[in-house]
Amino acid sequence: MTQVTERGTPLSAAPRAGVRRRSPAAAACVVGGAVAAGLGLGFLAVLVIVLWISSPYPDSGPGGALHLAAGLWLLAHGTELVRYDTLSGLPAPVGMTPLLLVALPVLLMRRAARLGSAAEEDDEEVLPAGAVLSAVLCGYLAVGALVTVYAAGGPMSADPISAAWHIPLVAVLAAAGGVWGARGRPLGPLPSWLPGGVRKAVARPRYALALRAGAGGALVLLGGGALVVGASLAWHGAEVQASFLSLTGVWSGRFAVLLLALALIPNAMVWGAAYALGPGFALGAGVTATPLGFPGAPALPRFPLLAALPAEGPGTPLTWAAAGVPVVAGLAVGWFAVRRAREVSYGETALTAALGAVVCGLAMAGLSAASAGPLGSRRLSEFGPVWWTTGVAAFAWTAVLAVPVAVAVHAWRTRPAIGPAVGGADSDAEADGDGVVGVDDRWHDSGVREIRWAALRKAAGALVPDMAGSPPEPPAVPVAAVGPVGPVGPGAGAGAGAGVRGRRAVTVVSALDLDLDPGLLAAGAAGPGLVSAPLAPPVVGARVLARRKPPPE
Repeated sequence: MTQVTERGTPLSAAPRAGVRRRSPAAAACVVGGAVAAGLGLGFLAVLVIVLWISSPYPDSGPGGALHLAAGLWLLAHGTELVRYDTLSGLPAPVGMTPLLLVALPVLLMRRAARLGSAAEEDDEEVLPAGAVLSAVLCGYLAVGALVTVYAAGGPMSADPISAAWHIPLVAVLAAAGGVWGARGRPLGPLPSWLPGGVRKAVARPRYALALRAGAGGALVLLGGGALVVGASLAWHGAEVQASFLSLTGVWSGRFAVLLLALALIPNAMVWGAAYALGPGFALGAGVTATPLGFPGAPALPRFPLLAALPAEGPGTPLTWAAAGVPVVAGLAVGWFAVRRAREVSYGETALTAALGAVVCGLAMAGLSAASAGPLGSRRLSEFGPVWWTTGVAAFAWTAVLAVPVAVAVHAWRTRPAIGPAVGGADSDAEADGDGVVGVDDRWHDSGVREIRWAALRKAAGALVPDMAGSPPEPPAVPVAAVGPVGPVGPGAGAGAGAGVRGRRAVTVVSALDLDLDPGLLAAGAAGPGLVSAPLAPPVVGARVLARRKPPPE
């Protein structure tokens, strides 16, 4: 002990280099993932228990209500449930996921990933994105495994194979979105293991425009599907009301039916979009509802949304009018696929519109697959739109309409500017019979705009000016009005001065350093007269227009 105190050696041994310390941030991420899963499960459990308590005829005890809540939580991830207590004795799968219910685990998981990626204090440890994603997934999937095992003892058990890939898929996508949002949504380079040609091709602006155009087309289709469903509900209002009131006579049961109908509204929007596209949606084995006709559905369960199905028989002009939805979607894809820059060719614009149609088709195929699923066995084994037919129809509609619309919009935006006819022998512009002439439109090119903005930013200087004495502002130099760009020569000024009528005076403020031609400014400052030559080429400089005075009466 004396040697230890005299030499000053600490009592606790120093940690070895090979031993890693446990990160409190990683543990917090694991706990955050588990809490996110617990919050979603707890919300559904409270809702189910409240409905069970308020029901006058409960079929099971609180244990059955908790098992039902666990099954709903798994169904929110897309897991297929199996109901064994059926009249036929055959197990009936339930695989249709209410898409509005999916928002609950997605939002909670995304929030947990965002909190794990942020630091509340400056000295707090911030984990890498991969570590945050892995830690949050560990906590979430651990709770998911326990819920799957617990739901197996209830009336609606989960398919283990379906749960094994649906829960991780939803969790990974939601957590990745949360981490990406917490890091500022960076769009970094692609991984180095990809071929160089692929990385260069993806970096082109056409793919971002195609993604935007495809997303716009899919949103238009979903909005049109909502319009179709709403119109059908209003048209069959009496049948919908009768179906809602006949299901149950107590307020708790009607509230449960209302909640289920609200959770299925996004599914109905996708079904309406598939109906408008043409393939329609299946209502059982061998029965499909399309705008061309509806042969009639089998014995469907009573439900308000199913009461709004079209009438049996061939299609009518009212059902054919649903084809206007994909037409508007194709126009939207073509509009959003056009770039503002004028140096883009027509072929590039057409290719961007075609890629936008591909994105729209893929989006609708994925939404159709997520909104469909079985509701039982035998006749009810196929319910909802077929994903691949809906995707192909969305691509065909949007591609046929988007490409010509995009080319037409591109031609309209890049048309040459039209100005008044200008007299003069040395003018290169030729006026038509209406007295208008095309002028040089390089002033509006994207590259020229960037040059002008850079010059303006440079001339603006700092936001806070120097408090020291600033030199007095020099007076403005009046110059002649600038006409269309043409050759500058000794005879150009005289010829142009005679044919210009009603032009606005142009004032150049010499205090602004816009990289104008110093020779022209010097010539204007030397003599008191007007300068007949243009101030600068149309690709550099600024135009300051004086306010037009009203004509004397």
